[in-house]
Amino acid sequence: MLGLTVRWSLADADPGVEERLANYVAETSHARFTGMTGLRFKTWRMVRGEWFEGCYVFATDEARDEFQRTFTEGAADSPGSQIIGSSPILIEACDIVAIAEGWDGFAATPRS
Repeated sequence: MLGLTVRWSLADADPGVEERLANYVAETSHARFTGMTGLRFKTWRMVRGEWFEGCYVFATDEARDEFQRTFTEGAADSPGSQIIGSSPILIEACDIVAIAEGWDGFAATPRS
């Protein structure tokens, strides 16, 4: 499977940026990626005060390559960069070795 990681540093971000990011994901970003053609799923991850990232799994090389190309071109102006105040520190394609669904099932939610 075809992964992509996009990570921003929060080390120099303004206080409260984590809540602004969570609100943006819940109110805008989750809906943008739900049902996106070529995307199997996206997970948003964060360690407060350290980093925020999007982890993507794509269905095809073409879908990942196109998303990575267009995202990289506009990364500095992306909503995440605007909220955080800096561009991503990492945009990296990777291989997803496996995915397991636990007993409690998969829950697609805009906020934890």
